[in-house]
Amino acid sequence: MAGNAHADLAKILGNLAVEMQDHADGESTLQSIVDGAVAIVPGARWAGISLIEGRKVTPRVPSDPLVAVLDGLQSSLDEGPCLDALRDHHTVHIDDMSMEPRWPRFTAAAVEHGVRSSLSFQLFVTSKNLGSLNLYGEEPGVFDEESALVGELLAQHASVALVGAAGMTQLRDALVTRDIISQAKGLLMHRENLTGEAAFQLLVKTSQNANIKLVDIARWVIEQHLAGMRR
Repeated sequence: MAGNAHADLAKILGNLAVEMQDHADGESTLQSIVDGAVAIVPGARWAGISLIEGRKVTPRVPSDPLVAVLDGLQSSLDEGPCLDALRDHHTVHIDDMSMEPRWPRFTAAAVEHGVRSSLSFQLFVTSKNLGSLNLYGEEPGVFDEESALVGELLAQHASVALVGAAGMTQLRDALVTRDIISQAKGLLMHRENLTGEAAFQLLVKTSQNANIKLVDIARWVIEQHLAGMRR
């Protein structure tokens, strides 16, 4: 790549990284990653992300329904380039699906759907394996060294953005839970003439005895209070 091309790529990746940071939830972050991959990786016609959820690999935010079919097929067949990228921690390149011997059932299905080449990148941060970014081309040989370089850089940005989005979501959920419990505790303090500690212990014991999550008990206390105000 020439110097100007490198500068342009750095600018595009930088802008995309900023855009990813603007997304507060994981789903919109994933969509931004996929859109960026189709836009800037040479040869990419379609893109999608497969996430690890427990022991299951789940396709998410495909750029086209075709991608969901191919990503889902790899999971159901337990074979394919995205699974190798996940399990072996490396980039997997298929130059021509019709000539690829490693995953015969998957590649045959891909050719039938008009997909002839692919690139799969593992998404990870340190030891945390998140999933894979999967790119597909409609002709053989469309992915070259530049495609691999740009894709790997994008995958690195995407991995960091995914962890950040997950952290923000967990933080937001924790703050909402805290506020609900605090509100319920305040209502019990006023209604039952309890101290803050006693009100919290009442919520905890009720949660344990009823086998219901603490935040759900707190939400019920608030709903009961609001219902009484409306009578």
